[in-house]
Amino acid sequence: MENLRLNSQNIYRIVEKLKMEKVFCISLALSIFTSLFVNPKISYINFKVIVLLFNLMIIISALKELKFMDKIAVMVLSKCKNTRMISLIFIAITFFASMLVTNDVALLTFVPLAMLTFKKVKFDPMKTIILQTLAANIGSSLTPMGNPQNLFLFTYYNLSSFQFFTITIPFVGIGMFWLILLNIRIPKEKLQLSIKNVNIEDKKRTSIYLIIFFIVVLSVFGIVNYKYTFLIVVIGVLFMDKHLIKEVDYFLLLTFICFFIFIGNVSSIKSIQEYLHNFLQIRDMPYFSSIVFSQFISNVPCSVLLAGFTENWREVLLGVNIGGMGTLIASLASLISYKIFINENEDKKNKLYLSKFNIYSFVSLFLFTIANYVYIHL
Repeated sequence: MENLRLNSQNIYRIVEKLKMEKVFCISLALSIFTSLFVNPKISYINFKVIVLLFNLMIIISALKELKFMDKIAVMVLSKCKNTRMISLIFIAITFFASMLVTNDVALLTFVPLAMLTFKKVKFDPMKTIILQTLAANIGSSLTPMGNPQNLFLFTYYNLSSFQFFTITIPFVGIGMFWLILLNIRIPKEKLQLSIKNVNIEDKKRTSIYLIIFFIVVLSVFGIVNYKYTFLIVVIGVLFMDKHLIKEVDYFLLLTFICFFIFIGNVSSIKSIQEYLHNFLQIRDMPYFSSIVFSQFISNVPCSVLLAGFTENWREVLLGVNIGGMGTLIASLASLISYKIFINENEDKKNKLYLSKFNIYSFVSLFLFTIANYVYIHL
């Protein structure tokens, strides 16, 4: 009887977890359904992307645990004199950190810190949290390791650094000025902020992980073989912090694997292959499709879907990053800041958050869609 109860509890936990991983469930269903019509192949899976994502998640978890990013944030925040300046600093830290540690990790690290800081000075953090979310999605677009869709597209199309940055730098540059303009709407109230200093207790481990992180970045750009980097990461973590293996977002990795299989299956069906290929040959269709599809299935699976049927990497790369704005699920990182906010506030504020988020996000989506459309046609 007791075993039956334990099994039912385990099943309940799995079901609850799957409810939170809707994108994975969709990708799994699609991969299984299409496998009924064609034979899936192991060659469909881009193992380089999976390994690079694994490496990044492990090292970033280590740096977060060692409070490396918290230390930098506190050092900068100690110079603040008013609420608008604090807001700008949090937006800037999230913006630049997301370029290296991914958008979701930047939000997981700095949104709680922002909420705690504003709570101390009795100031509503809602607008700042929303702007931090935009900052993470825009800032992470600069680098291949900033978000999963960039890493996938950079690897899938075998892009050079020059090719990649010619698209992302203008987009992120415009985004930076847009965020500064939006921050002007934050009230400018004077304050004296007392922030407790953060000490990095294990400087030796932190230094080792920073070195490994640098090697991982080199592997992203193809300077170091990603297989060797994987061995370095695994050996390093097993010797220093075995528990970090559990911190990896395996659902994200499985989601990628399922989408690789789905796209591989679909690509082998000639009629579908020809239709999607012809559809994406229409002028500007890869650009607008990537933006629109991202609103419903999020920009990570959207990038995997479209990349299999078009060589127009510029429009897809730009489109999926712009597509991260808009709906709450357009970028799954946006759900992180929303969940953190609702856990600290009552239902009334949660509805107001969604309302304000939609205004800021959809206005940004519209402006960036137009501005970058002009840019790619210059």
